Amino acid sequence: MVTARGLHDPHIWETTVKLALAGHPHSLALTKVGFEEMLSRVWESQPRVIKFSRKHQRSSSVNGLRRQKRDWVIPPINVPENSRGPFPHMLVRIRSDQDKDVGIRYSITGAGADQPPSGIYNIDPISGNMFVTQPLDREERASFHLRAHAVDMNGNQVENPIDLYIYVIDMNDNRPEFQNQVYNGSVAEGSKPGSSVMQVTATDSDDSTTANGMVRYRILSQTPHSPIPNMFTINSETGDIVTVAAGLDREKVSQYTIIVQATDMEGNLNFGLSNTATALISITDINDNPPELTVRTFSGEVPENKVNVVVTNLTVVDRDQPHSPNWNAVYRIISGDPSGHFTIRTNPITNEGMLTVVKPVDFEMNRAFMLTVVVSNQAHLASGIQSSLQSTAGVTISVQDVNEPPVFPVNPKMIRFEEGVPAGTTLTVFAAQDPDHFIHQIVRYSKLSDPANWLKINRTNGQITTMALLDRESIYVKNNVYEATFLAFDNGSPQASGTGTLQIYLIDVNDNAPVLVPREAQVCERARPNSRVNITATDADADPNVGPFVFELPSFPASVRRNWTISRLSGDYAQLRLRIPYLEAGVYVIPVIVSDSGNPPLSNRSLIRVKVCPCDDSGDCSATGAVAAAGLGTGAIIAILICIIILLSMVLLFVVWMKRREKERQAKPLLIDPEDDVRDNILKYDEEGGGEEDQDYDLSQLQQPESLDHIINKPAGVRRVDERPVIAESQYPVRPSLPHPGDIGDFINDGLRAADNDPTAPPYDSLLVFDYEGSGSTAGSVSSLNSISSGDQDYDYLNDWGPRFKKLADLYGGGDDD
Repeated sequence: MVTARGLHDPHIWETTVKLALAGHPHSLALTKVGFEEMLSRVWESQPRVIKFSRKHQRSSSVNGLRRQKRDWVIPPINVPENSRGPFPHMLVRIRSDQDKDVGIRYSITGAGADQPPSGIYNIDPISGNMFVTQPLDREERASFHLRAHAVDMNGNQVENPIDLYIYVIDMNDNRPEFQNQVYNGSVAEGSKPGSSVMQVTATDSDDSTTANGMVRYRILSQTPHSPIPNMFTINSETGDIVTVAAGLDREKVSQYTIIVQATDMEGNLNFGLSNTATALISITDINDNPPELTVRTFSGEVPENKVNVVVTNLTVVDRDQPHSPNWNAVYRIISGDPSGHFTIRTNPITNEGMLTVVKPVDFEMNRAFMLTVVVSNQAHLASGIQSSLQSTAGVTISVQDVNEPPVFPVNPKMIRFEEGVPAGTTLTVFAAQDPDHFIHQIVRYSKLSDPANWLKINRTNGQITTMALLDRESIYVKNNVYEATFLAFDNGSPQASGTGTLQIYLIDVNDNAPVLVPREAQVCERARPNSRVNITATDADADPNVGPFVFELPSFPASVRRNWTISRLSGDYAQLRLRIPYLEAGVYVIPVIVSDSGNPPLSNRSLIRVKVCPCDDSGDCSATGAVAAAGLGTGAIIAILICIIILLSMVLLFVVWMKRREKERQAKPLLIDPEDDVRDNILKYDEEGGGEEDQDYDLSQLQQPESLDHIINKPAGVRRVDERPVIAESQYPVRPSLPHPGDIGDFINDGLRAADNDPTAPPYDSLLVFDYEGSGSTAGSVSSLNSISSGDQDYDYLNDWGPRFKKLADLYGGGDDD
């Protein structure tokens, strides 16, 4: 039996708890109530009094020395965590043996007393009773180290400080916690028993050296229960999950859900605390299902001469995971297509095989194909899995006949002819063949491209003849080859046509005379070693109808050979120079005969224009010499310079005169007096007068009345109400004293605009009443006019007055219309 003294040791205390929780025979009756009672005994079994150690001395028998005895070892103080109190709860009493002689004051120091976390422990300074003031948590702090002090009333140390060690006894107050609430793992289908799947981990905050922190694992449930309810097991200490049975098949069950429980107290379900987590186990796919074609024989048809046409789709079934290498199909043609006309591409979405034509097929050569295809996966089949017989199938392909265009056997066709063959010459027969051997069709021909329009083709048999001379030097001939394109078409339905290119290699003949180069040159008037002209020739023909060239001077006129000579430099070059020491400056046209090396040779009389001029020391023509060589004498040059000077003087005088006239125009005033200038004056006309009988009128009636009473009460006659507005008059623009002629128009427009907007300018905007026009008139009464004439009147003369009076003549000159 554990004594109260034994409980002072924390290891003895933990051993007692383990025995109680493990079901030790001596602790079978330790229920939860008994456990609380044992905790209270721990409180009560603490040492009641802890005394300060004292040093005892005794005399040595040899030399009279005193030996000091060792101090007492202060046992640790054990305090269970999570105690319910009441608080403060007394732990021990600190006492000094000298408290009988002097007054002692006690105190404690250290973490938990006067240092953070402060206030957990305190002591009565007089009695020395030490208390714990609150529940403790071992997971926050497992132990405390305090020091107890004893001093007299004056603060003098009476005893040496003693060390107090307080241990917090762990209680099972924390559940195991999984690191993740959901764990994800995987294992391949078909795995053998004992294959590792995953690991789950839970931690317990309690003391791991005691049963309180020792966690054990177990599997609570598995979903689904296929093929058996216990396909997996877990290592109770490490949390490793492994398979325990065979039969994992992804095609049947792709995922399992496992509920895992972690329990502390070494897995004791009666006293331990538990927690759960979920483990999701995915069954990964292996290639254990070979692909199988849905039918044994496929069929399709394709038109001849077509490529990239899908003949048929090969459908396949594979139960492995879609869009994975175990599911992706690979198709191969193993027989029936030795020429490689077909290929099979895999549809990445449907996994179907698209049998496609990659090389044109010919109905006349093969009317049908019998192919054998096999399908497999990108990944190899798993070990022990055999291919299915349904992975092989046959494909029957029918070729459809279509109307094919005529084909030229040799395309392009090259022929050789000399240039210059006459029109109507037969060159060749450019005929096409119809590949449709099983259908009799007629082929006709037409010209498609003939840049120089030299050729024509017989519509029936394709015979090519010329319509003009063939010229190798033509711009339409490239590298001695002339190309023309012809069209051949049949009478099928629909009509088909093919094109052929005829290339004519033109052999050169000597039909172009050489031409002298250069056509202009210059030499010094005095013969010098470097005063000579290098000449050559160009020939449109080809070798051997070109150089070496022969250059010579004609015998006529005689002055040519007398003044000039030609010396040969090479086969294509010669030099022209003066024969005489001096030749007068000027321009000389020298004929030169050039001959090529053709058979027979062709000659050409070319002219070269040579300027003879005085030269400077370096042999270059001087400026005056160049002018003289151009044919202008000194007198002509002086005359030209004089004309240029006269022309420049006239232009200068005209500019000076224009500037002077502009200054006079700006300084000179207007030719007329501004008072008489009617362009910017307003003329006022007040009255125009009337007839003789209108002279008798009252001018007072036209004046502005002072009031309206005499007008309102005035009998019938002239009445006028004309009020001038009582406002400030508008400001009119002021005419400058010396206006510029161009400013007159602007001045008039500004004055007109101001007058239009001036309310004080007459006529005023007021009521005007006019009811009197005078009496009598010089004209007679209109009632004396009678539209009915007493006699006949001739209006025919109105027709002579022109078209403006034609309407009036028609009204009155038309005769009687009774």
